[in-house]
Amino acid sequence: MYFVRRILFAIPLLLVISLMAFMLCKSVPGSPFDTGRKPASPEIERNERARVHLDEPEWKQYLRYLGLVWEKDANGQWQHAPATWNLSIKYRNHDVADIIAQSLPVSMTLGLLAFLFALGVGLPLGFYSAAHRGQWHDHAGGFLAIISICVPSFVVAPVLILVFAMKLRWFPVALWESPWHMVLPSIALGSFFIGKVARLMREGMISAAQSEFVTAARAKGLDENSLLFKHALRIALLPVVSYIGPMLADLLTGSFVVENIFQIPGIGTYVINSTLNRDYLLTVDLAMLYAILLVAMNLAVDFAYTLLDPRVKYE
Repeated sequence: MYFVRRILFAIPLLLVISLMAFMLCKSVPGSPFDTGRKPASPEIERNERARVHLDEPEWKQYLRYLGLVWEKDANGQWQHAPATWNLSIKYRNHDVADIIAQSLPVSMTLGLLAFLFALGVGLPLGFYSAAHRGQWHDHAGGFLAIISICVPSFVVAPVLILVFAMKLRWFPVALWESPWHMVLPSIALGSFFIGKVARLMREGMISAAQSEFVTAARAKGLDENSLLFKHALRIALLPVVSYIGPMLADLLTGSFVVENIFQIPGIGTYVINSTLNRDYLLTVDLAMLYAILLVAMNLAVDFAYTLLDPRVKYE
């Protein structure tokens, strides 16, 4: 019942998010028709406004976006008006569903690879630091974690291109055509999250190692490696799992910085272009996509809690 309630609660939550995104987009000054090199003529602008219903009141535009508008046809009969959530003001030859279907798999692939890279480096780094708490290994691991957090991806990406693509020529510079093209973008995007995963893992390991059941197991004579791997590790992963939800949602939607640097045709490019072009329909759709992913990942995290810690019960 807990997860059913969470899913039902997500519906009004997503409606509030869509309304806030819609209002924020409409509050931005400017028009979708004056962002090009040459402003549209009054007649063209009038026709385009009518096509996407920008000539209507904003409250009706929002209801039409949700598909909650009924209109009279030529015979005077009431009929349901098509929703505008699948329309784009600038991309006239493609609807939003096509844009997401083409770009989201690319961003999801990049995000998943960056996610695996961040966990593959962050978890062992945090575990190793906690196992050698107070020693130079711990200080070195903490320093690497801080460096990872402080250096943003738009700095890491050009350095990776300069060293591994241009000088050593181990990997391609840009584009998204083969597995070799995925290596540098995944490292650039995932490097920022290594430090956070490592710090959460370290704190979780230290806290779990001091818990009562681990102390009791240590008193029974179990060696330290068995204590850490068989007893403390499972509980230590809980803080990391809590962070994985929003982290994975963030990575799956891609990073427009990394995608722009490596010329990757992901969804991040559409996020920036739709904002700059005042394409509010596409902007709200992409904001809703991120919100849905975030809600879904948080539900998955709650479910993972029950698998990692039997003491966690949802009613």
